[in-house]
Amino acid sequence: MLKKSILIEKKSKITVKNLQLLIKSETREASIPIEDIGFLIIDNPEVYISITALNLLIENNSAVIICGKTHLPNGLFLNLNSHHIQQELFKNQINASQPLKKQLWQQTVKEKIINQGLLLKQITKSKNNFEFLASKVTSGDSTNMEGVAASFYWKSFFEQDFKRERFGDYPNNFLNYGYAILRAAIARALSGSGLLNTLGIHHKNKYNAFALADDIMEPFRPIIDEAVHTIMQHYDEQELNTEIKSVLLQTLTRTVYFKNEKSPLMVALQKTASSLQQCYTGKRKKIKYPKLWN
Repeated sequence: MLKKSILIEKKSKITVKNLQLLIKSETREASIPIEDIGFLIIDNPEVYISITALNLLIENNSAVIICGKTHLPNGLFLNLNSHHIQQELFKNQINASQPLKKQLWQQTVKEKIINQGLLLKQITKSKNNFEFLASKVTSGDSTNMEGVAASFYWKSFFEQDFKRERFGDYPNNFLNYGYAILRAAIARALSGSGLLNTLGIHHKNKYNAFALADDIMEPFRPIIDEAVHTIMQHYDEQELNTEIKSVLLQTLTRTVYFKNEKSPLMVALQKTASSLQQCYTGKRKKIKYPKLWN
């Protein structure tokens, strides 16, 4: 089932009644069934949300995202008890062998580079060598083909000089917002499959609570890149506003493609997370990543 993404930017009061989320601001009131909500993004310091509402959202595997002063996602509430055999799955994940993790990372980097190449070809209208770069990715990406591809990708992606930075100038702010939403969506899917977001395949920073989400989101990043490129063609605005945030949020409902079916991204992420769980339990050898373009 496709869930709704709700963005709260005005001073509001959020409560619950009869399993309906009640959102009341100075100008309007809204009522939404909690079971229909996938993401609740709170981007105003004067929003009040009741503990009852927060608990019910989390129990229904809704992701609650809190934004900071810069209007970028700053925190994430997730269900910590979302799978019936979670302890067993945690053990499988913790005990995963290095060869398995290196193999999974190799596949992930290949998918990312291929997707970057497809999008770059679409934008520049010219051929590139990204398929060749993807074919050179070794186990664990020991030769850092991901970095080689990224360097060429960002030099070619935008018409103006651009440096991809976490806290850099426009359009980094658009990319950062989109990536943060994508990261939260993947973290939600992984949690729903009983996996521990803290324990990554490749990312290992001890301060990173969402290392696994950061791993799995890599092949999906070009979806955000495409959305930002489209925004830049149609908007002169260089600061995040409600309309631009809404466009970036809509990437979660964009259609992606598996071998014999198509699916909204939000649903596809659940299938990808489930396939990763099966890799840890020995039922699969590869993560099920969708094609971003048909």
